[in-house]
Amino acid sequence: MHVYLTYPFVLSWSFIEALASGCLVVGSATPPVLEVMRDGENGLTVDFFAPVALANRIEEALGQQEGLRRLRDAARATAVNQFDLNNVLLPRWTALFDDLIHHRRPDITALAPT
Repeated sequence: MHVYLTYPFVLSWSFIEALASGCLVVGSATPPVLEVMRDGENGLTVDFFAPVALANRIEEALGQQEGLRRLRDAARATAVNQFDLNNVLLPRWTALFDDLIHHRRPDITALAPT
């Protein structure tokens, strides 16, 4: 399990790496986390300012680790689908630089996570 609390700041690579490793992530329900993680779908979220709720969520998760395997599998799929270096990020960067070099307006819809 990985507990990830951030208020609002950019996501760190540790968050993405935890997802990619298939770790169950309990994260703060703050904008940067919610851009990637959906409560009950690919992780668990909790209010950043609710320490008792955080402790309860961690205890709940520890008590049903096998029952939350689908969340861990979905977490890994999220990391691979949105952040894989060779298949997602480098092609997006290459396309962006190609557009800029050729004075084209980048297609921002192509940059949205799938």
